[in-house]
Amino acid sequence: MFVVTLKFSANTARASALMEGHNAWIKQGFDDGVFLLAGSLLPRAGGAVLAHNTTRTDLEMRLQQDPFVAEGVVSAEIFEIAPGRTDDRLAFLRG
Repeated sequence: MFVVTLKFSANTARASALMEGHNAWIKQGFDDGVFLLAGSLLPRAGGAVLAHNTTRTDLEMRLQQDPFVAEGVVSAEIFEIAPGRTDDRLAFLRG
């Protein structure tokens, strides 16, 4: 399982022009069964994604397809988590 932070860079002025492509990229992640959650980092610091059913290498490639990442609007950082304990509602995340 992975937590990805997408933190705004100095190039945030391009965000509005790239928003449609970024939202399509997020939708594709959900459609592919990789993204479990996507949302904003508050206050206005960027975004975050919870991902599973993927490898780090595949996730890195997927991130390069995000227009925000490709155009330098955000910088992506990946944190890999090996779930040790989960609420029963998240049992599907246990490896």
